Amino acid sequence: MTPSGGRLLLVPNALDLGHDAVDLAAVLPQGVLEAAARLQHWVAEDAKTTRAFLKRVDARVPLRRPLQALDIRELPRPPKGAPPRPPAPDVWRDLLAPALAGADVGLISEAGLPGVADPGAALVEAAHAHRLAVLPLPGPSAPALALAASGLNGQSFAFAGYLPQDAAARTARIAALEARSRRERQTQIVIETPYRNDALLQALLAQLAPATRLCVACGLTLPGGWCRTAAVAEWRAAPPTIGRVPTVFLFLA
Repeated sequence: MTPSGGRLLLVPNALDLGHDAVDLAAVLPQGVLEAAARLQHWVAEDAKTTRAFLKRVDARVPLRRPLQALDIRELPRPPKGAPPRPPAPDVWRDLLAPALAGADVGLISEAGLPGVADPGAALVEAAHAHRLAVLPLPGPSAPALALAASGLNGQSFAFAGYLPQDAAARTARIAALEARSRRERQTQIVIETPYRNDALLQALLAQLAPATRLCVACGLTLPGGWCRTAAVAEWRAAPPTIGRVPTVFLFLA
């Protein structure tokens, strides 16, 4: 079936979480900057941070329209304290309305590629349901960069995303992932919100076997970023303090 209407463009973001730590031209191709500068319609997690991103784009490639004239809509979020509930189909159709009318719409994540460990995945699903073309633009993906730099198995790997916050549930999940890694010789990739990085590292060091190889990829593409792979026993001897820096954790039993 041939897609109809406009397109949903998946626009990558820098991995610095809006701290302006890097020049966008150092991490995003020129074609991505030019595509972002052309777009009038956007869907984002947060309109404020998207405007900040577009100001950085404008410093490299002038926007086709004034920033205040752009249509930036936010992905639906449940009210604070309310249980998660899938939005009604009309919500997705409204967000995609410009594309259904023939215009391109940009989807952007807070960091990296939209749709990967990102609530925008639901909008991508809706775009396919409405027979819209989905075009991913090239840019940094923290899990892929970390895997490439880890030296772990890059032929068989699984991205497990965020682990449970409850300590007991998190411990059980780590044990299950390590068992799968050992059984299938498969690299496991997990992430966490930056302010819980050190708690996750402590949980991994407490649960994983001493011989399991653990990679910590911290601040990739940022000044001072680093990536180290070592046995868990080595990490336990001198555990680092990561702090609130975007980090990816990988392990292979």
